[in-house]
Amino acid sequence: MGRPEVLALIPARGGSKSVPRKNLLVLGGKPLIAHSIGQALASRHITRTIVSTDDEEIARVARQCGAEAPFRRPAAFAEDQSLDVEVFRHGLEWLWDQEAYAPDLVVHLRATGPVRRVVLIDQAIETMLAHPEADSLRSVSTPIQSPYKMWRIVGGRMEPLVRLPDVAEAHSSPRQSLPAV
Repeated sequence: MGRPEVLALIPARGGSKSVPRKNLLVLGGKPLIAHSIGQALASRHITRTIVSTDDEEIARVARQCGAEAPFRRPAAFAEDQSLDVEVFRHGLEWLWDQEAYAPDLVVHLRATGPVRRVVLIDQAIETMLAHPEADSLRSVSTPIQSPYKMWRIVGGRMEPLVRLPDVAEAHSSPRQSLPAV
């Protein structure tokens, strides 16, 4: 097999309610979406970078930053509760139907995660390519606050978010004695 076809797909809808137009807000002198595009373009393995958006201004900015924006995401897949899988299915089906393009691997880069190291993207791709039996890989990190010390409000009362079966008050236990998450 020659060089694998690795697609970076960056979802970036235009209708954020909590932070309006967030994908275009300037961070470090450039639009938020430009950071993820730049990381994809800097990867040694990513062969194509596409932004999936419902918004013409985001598409224009994405193209100016070096990404492709060959289609507009349907409104049904750009709602507050839209699932990532719908966005990816739409994009991949469009690419197949319009271009007969099917990548060997798809890398999901969120526009809202601008601080990531390209070397880690490349290591993740290399890991996936070394394990063809795997169907996905997800990056995670240790949280600042343990979920065993978090609370939620239920019926006007506080209750632990997560309970440990054999620990009566995990929220009061030293963090070192709690399971790593």
